[in-house]
Amino acid sequence: MAVAGLVELRFDHGVIDDRRPMFKGGSRCSNNQAMAKFEHIRHKPPHPLVEPRPLVLVCAPLRSNVNLSRMLRLAGNCGVRRLIHCGAGKVDREIARDAADYVELDVHRSLPPVLDKLRAAGLRLVGLEQTTGSQNLYEYRFEKQTALVIGSEREGLTQEVLDRLDDVVEIPVYGQPASHNVVTASTMALYEYCRQFPNG
Repeated sequence: MAVAGLVELRFDHGVIDDRRPMFKGGSRCSNNQAMAKFEHIRHKPPHPLVEPRPLVLVCAPLRSNVNLSRMLRLAGNCGVRRLIHCGAGKVDREIARDAADYVELDVHRSLPPVLDKLRAAGLRLVGLEQTTGSQNLYEYRFEKQTALVIGSEREGLTQEVLDRLDDVVEIPVYGQPASHNVVTASTMALYEYCRQFPNG
């Protein structure tokens, strides 16, 4: 006996109902299509911010243009509108993509004077580094007006810079080589800031 909306299949050993739903045109979808809970959306529109992010991303001289370009792209994706880079560097637009137009890139020769000006402007200076006295990133409460200070790939943050910071946060590591790539670490720190201030 055929059931409404189902296709009846007959075999020598009996009748089997094909209970797969049908598309509008009458074709039958596969089990994977019928059961799809999630569908990929490419380039979903950005999450709207209630107000611009006040965080400023500050980088010591980065040796790699790839890292600088990825840092710019990271800032753009997090809604950060200003990145300060102290040192020479060239942005690869194929890596940074639209962030090359979205994020303001300020280039300076020396980091300490930049930090002095940011403090005078009312920003809290927070370094990302493994140090004595550093706080666990997962337990740290950011202030909204923050300058996140990132060290260079090999040297990290110099003592002259560390002496100017209000706080230092570090990311726990659970294996070797006991350190993250500079962009990876920055991504984790920016994610935590955005998690605490999701609307700007």
